[in-house]
Amino acid sequence: MKLIRGIHNLSQAPHGCVLTIGNFDGVHRGHQALLQRLRAEGRQRGLPVVVMIFEPQPLELFAADKAPARLTRLREKLRYLAESGVDYVLCVRFDRRFAALTAQDFISELLVRRLGVQFLAVGDDFRFGAGRQGDFLLLQKAGVEFGFDITSTQTFCEGGVRISSTAVRQALADDDLVLAETLLGHPFTISGRVVHGDELGRTIGFPTANLPLRRQVSRLKGSMR
Repeated sequence: MKLIRGIHNLSQAPHGCVLTIGNFDGVHRGHQALLQRLRAEGRQRGLPVVVMIFEPQPLELFAADKAPARLTRLREKLRYLAESGVDYVLCVRFDRRFAALTAQDFISELLVRRLGVQFLAVGDDFRFGAGRQGDFLLLQKAGVEFGFDITSTQTFCEGGVRISSTAVRQALADDDLVLAETLLGHPFTISGRVVHGDELGRTIGFPTANLPLRRQVSRLKGSMR
């Protein structure tokens, strides 16, 4: 899998793709099922699978205090996407300038001219462009105009529970690691760079490692040996 950092580096990707857009936080089983469908479309059309993600995530820019903690850091997300058979990840820097891009320009300039999208899968509640003016209906009309196919992502359930990043966070908040792992399709892990602390654990015979979590969710309370 190849990571493309920023729209200005799109020359590194071939023109023409099957594409999906989203946060892909946790890369849970719903995401995995979507990516499996994209791989099938890619094979049928002879096109690479491209995933577009944003850093920071839009809500983190506009309402950081309301943005949920992340399930995965970017590095972990990329690893899971690679394991899911994605060919390219386009990581778009989401800043005020990009947020000001009109919905029409997002479609015509980015999706069509730069990426050459042939098949697009997004949620039917997907909003994009300045003022969130773009929606699924606009993408459907654009598909007819520019000649690409579009489909809405399906909802996947497990035991009556809708598989989503929100559901995983709730399972972690409820200390239900079994359910969280079931929804994710892989173990929930926390990673980060170890930083120096007060070394209090050593005084009681329990050496610990301090990890700055920043925006990553944690179900852990206290210290882990």
